[in-house]
Amino acid sequence: MSGAVSSTRRQFLQGLAATGAASVFLPQAQWAWGYQSPNERPVFATIGLRNQGWAITSKSFKFANFAALADVDANVLGTNVGNVEKHTGKKPDSYKDYRKVLDRKDIDAVMIATPDHWHTKIAVEAMLAGKDVYCEKPLTLTIAEGKLIEKIVKQTGRVFQVGTMQRTESDQRFLQAVALVKHGRIGTVKKVTCVINRMEASPEIPVAQVPEGLDWEIWLGPAPKVPDRALPELREGYGGGVPLYSNCHYSFRNWHEYSGGKLTDWGAHHVDIACWAIGASETGPSKITPVEFKLPVEYKDGNPLVGDRYNAATEFTIRAAMPNDVEMIITSEGENGILFEGTEGRFFVNRGKITGKPVEDLKEKPLPEGAIEAIYGGKVPENHTANFTDSMKSRKQPISDVWTHNRMLEICHLSNIAMRLGRELKWDPIKREIVGDAQANSFLARENRKGFEINM
Repeated sequence: MSGAVSSTRRQFLQGLAATGAASVFLPQAQWAWGYQSPNERPVFATIGLRNQGWAITSKSFKFANFAALADVDANVLGTNVGNVEKHTGKKPDSYKDYRKVLDRKDIDAVMIATPDHWHTKIAVEAMLAGKDVYCEKPLTLTIAEGKLIEKIVKQTGRVFQVGTMQRTESDQRFLQAVALVKHGRIGTVKKVTCVINRMEASPEIPVAQVPEGLDWEIWLGPAPKVPDRALPELREGYGGGVPLYSNCHYSFRNWHEYSGGKLTDWGAHHVDIACWAIGASETGPSKITPVEFKLPVEYKDGNPLVGDRYNAATEFTIRAAMPNDVEMIITSEGENGILFEGTEGRFFVNRGKITGKPVEDLKEKPLPEGAIEAIYGGKVPENHTANFTDSMKSRKQPISDVWTHNRMLEICHLSNIAMRLGRELKWDPIKREIVGDAQANSFLARENRKGFEINM
């Protein structure tokens, strides 16, 4: 879809002008006009192409045209430009600077799959540039960033999809799990356990020469200025070999400077489904307790004392006191997935299976017709991008909206803060602040490095 006004739309606006109505319509149209025609495809650009960036791009070819790609790694960018051309027959434009994507009027939406510390800056600037946004999870690096994104979504009216694709995909197992809970198949929920992968510690990672083609200064962006680090051993990764241990590429998830470890990686998926099922998508916990955990480096006042190795928690068990006396456990111990326990039964769900007596009982007592669609809010589309493009047409927020995402992600962010400080935190879900703990509250926000502030 071109950003230029089509002849049909132009005639429509001229007709309004002739009646004196155009001055009323046009300001709204700037934000609310999603498509020129229901039959036209939107034009996308992807910012950040390694791993998940390519995954969401390739799943979107059926629903959108890709006009541009952006990445600060020239090697990754070049590989993906070739891949898009191979799959679509058209070569997209390529940029190192994402701002050139936002300047283009022909691009309707951006897909953001950069490291987490870049998400908020790009997403906010994209919305202010008139783009709809699909952003990978976890959406934010801090709780304050989530509040800012909510403000800009409301201000601009842009459609914003978060990449928590378990809400749409995985053969609807997670939707079935939510429906089982909401239809009382385990009675009153008492406990929900989210098991997410543990993370390995790293050895000391030496300073390394920045790989050719990677702009390290821009990769760091809003994060503190530090040298690139990597061990020479390589492992296979998308786009070629990447360091087994580093502070870049996929390993960024293991550093609090850029992400939140497994708590905000896998936690963003399973805690999301758990909150949805127990009806806690518009509220939060009253208390976060770090039952036991292991940090790979020594911390003081919530900050790591060394910067030469991974610093996010490697093992953990967190207890969150949720509304209606539901106990939520987030742990690195056990099989990855979610265990729901109630007064009348229990069942387990992950991306590969859903098991337990309440599931077996569906043979004799199936869920009501349309139960899954009722949970989803309509027919479940082919994938998460389809829900996004449908929402662009309707101008309604998609299934993974920023408000419910931020509410559940606050649990994950608070869990990391509790471990970094080594103490229990009391949380006010209405004020969205930690109760009686000024030091802990100081971790709810983070300043961007000079030169990389958000352009408002």
